[in-house]
Amino acid sequence: MSISGIQGHLLQVTVVGCTNLKNTEWISRQDPYVCLEYGSTQHRTSTCTDGGKMPIFQEKFTFSLIEGLREINVVVWNSNTVTYDDFIGIGKVQLQRVLSYGYDDNPWPLQTKTGRYAGEARLIMRYEKAQNPVIPFAPSAPPYATSPYQFPPYSTLPQSYPTPSPYPAYPSYPSSMYPPLSTYPPPSAYPPPPLPSAYPPASPYYPPAGPGFYPPPPY
Repeated sequence: MSISGIQGHLLQVTVVGCTNLKNTEWISRQDPYVCLEYGSTQHRTSTCTDGGKMPIFQEKFTFSLIEGLREINVVVWNSNTVTYDDFIGIGKVQLQRVLSYGYDDNPWPLQTKTGRYAGEARLIMRYEKAQNPVIPFAPSAPPYATSPYQFPPYSTLPQSYPTPSPYPAYPSYPSSMYPPLSTYPPPSAYPPPPLPSAYPPASPYYPPAGPGFYPPPPY
C-alpha cells in the first residue's frame, strides 16, 4: 500500500519496555535504557535501574514524519557509572502498519552487532492521519503491562441459585423397608392405664396419736 502526504504529520510512540534482553552484567543487574532515532530526531528514555532483562519504561515521544522515511531505529544500552555504556541490541521499527491503520503495538526484535538475538522492544505507535483507521480493542500487552479483564455485560440478570445447606444430606431408603402404618394396632386396642388407687389405710401397728394415749410423765 502506497502512503504519501505524511510530511510534517505527528507520530506518537510510547516505549513500553523490553523483554528477554541480552545480559551484559556478570554480577549485578543491568540498567537498560532505550534510544529512538528517526532522521535527525533522537529521543532517549530514562534509565531503568536494575531493570535486568525485563525493563519497564512507559515513556511517550512524538516524531514529525518525513516523506519517504518509513522506519525508526531503536537501540538499547546498559548504563554504566564508571566505564562506557554497554551496547545490548538494535532493531528497525517499520511504520507501514501504523501509517495505514493508525495503530501498531507489535514487539520488535533486537540484534547484537553479530546479528544474534538480543531480546525484543515493545512500542505502541499511534497516527491520527491514517487512511484506514482502526480502533483497537486492547493492546496485546505482555506480562508487565497486562490490562484488567473486562467482564461482558449481562443481557439478563443472572438467576439466583439456592444456598447450599450446611448440614449433610442423609440417604433416603425405599418405603418397602418399613411396614405400613395399618399393621400397628390402633390406640384404642391398648388397655387404659390403671386409675390411681386410694391411699392405703393406716397401719394397725402404729396406734393413732392423740391426747391421753401416752402415759403422763412421772413427775
